[in-house]
Amino acid sequence: MITIPYLTALTTYFSYGLLFAFGQFRDFFRKIFDWWHASNLEGYAPICLGLEDFYTRRLYLRIQDCFGRPIASAPDAWFDVVERYSNDNNKTLKRTDKISRCLNLGSYNYLGFAAADEYCTPRVIDSLCRFSASTCSTRVEGGTTTLHKELEECVANFVGKPAAVVFGMGYVTNSAILPVIIGKGGLIISDSLNHNSIVNGARGSGATIRVFQHNTPSHLEKVLREQIADGQPRTHRPWKKIIVVVEGIYSMEGELCKLPEIVAICKKYKAYVYLDEAHSIGAVGKTGRGVCELLGVDTADVDIMMGTFTKSFGSCGGYIAGSKELIQYLKYTCPAHLYATSISPPAAQQIISSIKVILGEDGSSRGAQKLARIRENSNFFRSELQKMGFEVLGDNDSPVMPIMLYNPAKIPAFSRECLKQNVAVVTVAFPATPLLLARARICISASHTKEDLLKALEVISQVGDMVGIKYFPAEPNKQQQDQQQQQPGKDTIKLD
Repeated sequence: MITIPYLTALTTYFSYGLLFAFGQFRDFFRKIFDWWHASNLEGYAPICLGLEDFYTRRLYLRIQDCFGRPIASAPDAWFDVVERYSNDNNKTLKRTDKISRCLNLGSYNYLGFAAADEYCTPRVIDSLCRFSASTCSTRVEGGTTTLHKELEECVANFVGKPAAVVFGMGYVTNSAILPVIIGKGGLIISDSLNHNSIVNGARGSGATIRVFQHNTPSHLEKVLREQIADGQPRTHRPWKKIIVVVEGIYSMEGELCKLPEIVAICKKYKAYVYLDEAHSIGAVGKTGRGVCELLGVDTADVDIMMGTFTKSFGSCGGYIAGSKELIQYLKYTCPAHLYATSISPPAAQQIISSIKVILGEDGSSRGAQKLARIRENSNFFRSELQKMGFEVLGDNDSPVMPIMLYNPAKIPAFSRECLKQNVAVVTVAFPATPLLLARARICISASHTKEDLLKALEVISQVGDMVGIKYFPAEPNKQQQDQQQQQPGKDTIKLD
């Protein structure tokens, strides 16, 4: 868990308190002025009401230019960012014809497949000509092509499971699957920092939900033991089913899941393991097979494996991999399979081709080189940021690197100053993170060169000094250390 320095927490609370107070003050006068104007919605309740609307109007709109920036090229190592301006204090933003060429530190393009690829792109174009851009149908009607069948076999073989089913959207994969595999009388034990798609899926299932401390196996065991002993609420009957839901790499923290310990605990208490590998599949492990390969966990010990194709494969959609019985059951019952349009054929071809490159089935070693490069780039960049004095979350080998900002004023300052120097970063704040824990999330790619990373480090270091987010003392560089060693100490005496 993140320990916030006392002074930082105090100033952050003060900043939010000031914003909240001024926002309430402005809302008070707004009500007075609106009193004299006739409303076109007399008798209707306000459609936007509550703290969420207040947060959007009084806090988010002040810095909305830092979010949703339009791009005008493929999300490669460098991309074109469309410049915008506002004439009404950021309430509305208008695009211009000007474009800035920026270093991309925000996209999930972990292996560099988002841009044109010598092996993938020609095959994707051929599939577009052959199948068109969309199937215009669900999987159970006319939306299953030969590519969809090939993709499911390819994914199952890649992740090491007997079968798989694919969906057109990664978010829906979690939110639509969980209500199908568990319901009333079941128990979901979820990591406290799981993705919103998992949270919504768990809530929609009707199952009882319990949360364990982030990535803490000992607390998971405590929760499991207590819940098994107590049973269902009121009746105290045994749970029909228990599922423990974790992520491979936590997208806002960059941390690797403590999967071996969690799997051992779930085996002990006969609970199912649901693993979300959205940010880990394709990005970590010797051959890109995710945290199971990286941490030495047998995929047979993970009951349900979920992942997305938007991060490492340069496409869209998601998958569920598991036993043949589970996948067949999902194909009969899951609304995302029965009622949603199937994944686009060119997108399916992109995934198939990128997996073949990763496995070396394209006849080259580019896949192995990409995996080695993403690992080297990630570890180098993380190490250098920490040496500069930034508070960087996450583990080695993870391509996700959150830099803690904390104070709300530092969110737009960091983002805007980086953009001025042609470095595009993603800043994240409430409600995606807790109120006090705003951060900049850096995503490293195999397509980044050493020169790209050095430029990014130089800019981030300068902006970090300007904004004041280096919360730790910087390590002296080699040149400074050598100079200190060469200089005689204060207590030394020179003898001629």
